[in-house]
Amino acid sequence: MASFWLLSRASRRFLKPSLSRSHSLYAVSSYHPTTTNKPNPNSNHKETPLIPFSHRYRWTPNYPEFDLRLVAHISSSSSSTTLKKNENRGSDDAKPEASWIDVYFPKQARPYAKLARLDKPIGTWLLAWPCMWSITLAASPGHLPDIKMLTLFGCGALLLRGAGCTINDLLDRDIDTMVERTKLRPIASGLLTPFKGLCFLGCQLLLGLGILLQLNNYSRVLGASSLLLVFSYPLMKRLTFWPQAYLGLTFNWGALLGWTAVKGSIDPAIVLPLYISGVFWTLVYDTIYAHQDKEDDLKVGVKSTALRFGDSTKEWISGFGILCISSLGLSGYNAEIGLPYYALLAVASGQLAWQIWTVDLSSRLDCNRKFVSNKWFGAIIFSGILLGRLSS
Repeated sequence: MASFWLLSRASRRFLKPSLSRSHSLYAVSSYHPTTTNKPNPNSNHKETPLIPFSHRYRWTPNYPEFDLRLVAHISSSSSSTTLKKNENRGSDDAKPEASWIDVYFPKQARPYAKLARLDKPIGTWLLAWPCMWSITLAASPGHLPDIKMLTLFGCGALLLRGAGCTINDLLDRDIDTMVERTKLRPIASGLLTPFKGLCFLGCQLLLGLGILLQLNNYSRVLGASSLLLVFSYPLMKRLTFWPQAYLGLTFNWGALLGWTAVKGSIDPAIVLPLYISGVFWTLVYDTIYAHQDKEDDLKVGVKSTALRFGDSTKEWISGFGILCISSLGLSGYNAEIGLPYYALLAVASGQLAWQIWTVDLSSRLDCNRKFVSNKWFGAIIFSGILLGRLSS
């Protein structure tokens, strides 16, 4: 006790001059009175602030705990607030996700790049693969496909997909503002006026025409006729529960065009099964994609196969998957392609089955993940056709 008393007096000498009124919070929260003394009204002694290690108070070092509890409370509160903001997808202060366009493009060009969906290349892949399949299938046995044609159709897929997105956003701007996933698109959000979007569409179509004019006359007519499908597709969701089938007819037009660009004519026994397989493939991946928007579609009043099939979606798309693989097999058989094609067709069948069996149709994130994985399905089929043609 004597040593404690000496330590207390020594501490009071060091601490008393530096103590200020700003430390009262720590004094109140860190020191607990053990006795209470009534003030003497006749005394001239002025009451001093609470001093650490005073003999009237028992010191307990709990102010670090106070600080940690405060920090923990603030951290948990901010975390829960952040989670609530993330869960509230319909909040008015929603902002578009940053992408490489925001980093590398000039500010004035960013809305146009986003209108063409340059930051989401999956649509370009899905449009390009049927073209690549057809061009490779049209190659002579034992030879590589025409590299110039592959390059032209790759650029054409990028331009036509962008033009299709512009047309879609122009015609659907009233609907896009009411759908969570699309309300921040450039035209719907007001970043671009419809007139500017129309001017941009003219530039896209002009560049596409430059590519089309490099093909033979048969392909020019066939390619130009696809514009009827491109312009009318956005209206289908207002008219039928099968807009995904109409998209399949549009997106797989390259299966017809690629063959004619190489051969100058159509071989129905090879090209039609290839085209039909693409339509069924589109019904699989775009039905999965449509499940992202089914709640918003119900509110807005537009139609889709996701709403048409409902709880039976997996049974329907399983049937479409079987028809897709069967049509691909028939096209390869009629083209007398080599065995590597069928081996990789089996691999592609497994990839498609994985999509269908494992997709969580109630999860927007998983639906989008499975949708994007279709670029690998297209790549596997392309590899199979390439190796099959080289070995035939």
